Amino acid sequence: MTIVRDSFYINGEWVKAASSDTLEVTSSGTGELYATIPVGTVDEANRAVDAAAAAFFAWSNTSAKERGEFLQRISEKLAERADEIALVIANEVGMPLMLAKGIQAGIPTATFADNAQRAMEFTWEEEVGNSTLVREPVGVVAAITPWNYPLHQIANKVAAALAAGCTVVLKPSEVAPINAFILADIIHEVGLPKGVFNLITGLGPVVGEAIVAHPKTDMVSFTGSTRAGKRVMELASQMVKRVSLELGGKSANIILDDADLQKAIPDAIFKCYLNSGQTCSALTRLVVPREKLAEVEDLAVAAAAGFAPADPVTGASLIGPLVSAAQQQRVRDYIQKGINEGARILIGGVQPPEGLEQGHYVQPTIFSDVTNDMTIAQEEIFGPVLSIIPYDTEEEAINIANDSLYGLAGGVWAGSDEKAFEVARKIRTGQVEINGGAFNIFAPFGGYKQSGIGRELGKYGFEEFLEVKAIQHN
Repeated sequence: MTIVRDSFYINGEWVKAASSDTLEVTSSGTGELYATIPVGTVDEANRAVDAAAAAFFAWSNTSAKERGEFLQRISEKLAERADEIALVIANEVGMPLMLAKGIQAGIPTATFADNAQRAMEFTWEEEVGNSTLVREPVGVVAAITPWNYPLHQIANKVAAALAAGCTVVLKPSEVAPINAFILADIIHEVGLPKGVFNLITGLGPVVGEAIVAHPKTDMVSFTGSTRAGKRVMELASQMVKRVSLELGGKSANIILDDADLQKAIPDAIFKCYLNSGQTCSALTRLVVPREKLAEVEDLAVAAAAGFAPADPVTGASLIGPLVSAAQQQRVRDYIQKGINEGARILIGGVQPPEGLEQGHYVQPTIFSDVTNDMTIAQEEIFGPVLSIIPYDTEEEAINIANDSLYGLAGGVWAGSDEKAFEVARKIRTGQVEINGGAFNIFAPFGGYKQSGIGRELGKYGFEEFLEVKAIQHN
């Protein structure tokens, strides 16, 4: 049965969309219609911003304790609906259900709880000489989020902004929006004051640009493509608004010559293929010693055998389909480009996996003998495609890692953490994991170079939504 949402959440109530036009959400596993959502207009986007602006003074003057209690209740309600959220996102995005519950539903729940505690424990004032420094919310936040980790990215922005005392207008991705409606239902249920959180769906060039350009929006927090991020920055610059951008990545995973390949290569495959490669921080360039290339290739092919795609809802695989037919074609085009440019394909290819012609599936693919000037080594593919790049010296490996427009994440494997740490310091990215270090949802996440501006998650993500005022006294 198709899910139908026909209203926006504006000023504390569900408001029927003015237009009868809808956007279709397809099931990633079957390609069939999964849901429809309303198409917002500029006028409706403006109403959402006006509601957020009208609510700002009262919300920003609500005690941090009370704001934290609201966020804690939201976290608890998200936990109660974790199974439902995981199922929705498995359908929308294609992450297998067994992973989606922990990642796609679990991390947002933890993020709301973390910001609840952060609001209540944060030091809002400090003395510096004859000044009192006061931290205050930046104002009305336009939050624009992507489809790959949809509720996670929403929580990164909405939870931190609300904890800081900001009000929010959220435009989620139209490709994976139903999870955002569930959050809005929860926010309504817990009784968040009217106008503090608003949800509008529609197209980026219409609704997205309207909330970015609105004179009452004080800050824009955007996650998505670098191309769209540049447009957001351009619009926001006209009124000198604060902008936080989390954009693309093409992250390198350096394997040093004394690394334990039996551990490093299976981990490398997982870090590339998680969420069908639809991860901005995916480690998609595997940079390996030339003399160990053949051994790495054998281990990589063996590890990739454990990633046979399957239906994300009913299957038992670690990998599902891509989010949409458009994304499927984009990834296939990149695979063909890799072949055309002379990279050597080890597994995978442009044809759909056998028996999975319906839905948005792509074969997990590994290229070897990739040079860093090839398209597949420089552009973000956003699919299960790994490029193995050989190097001759450690210095060359570091140069390859840094030879990118992006700087979001990276990895280093070495015989010791000390050596891996030494190389990690030389990689120009916002995050580096050494010897398989796990993702930390309380550590700052964001990039160097064209991977963005600002940080999300934890203390640093929370502080993005604060201004600092100095009050001088005798």
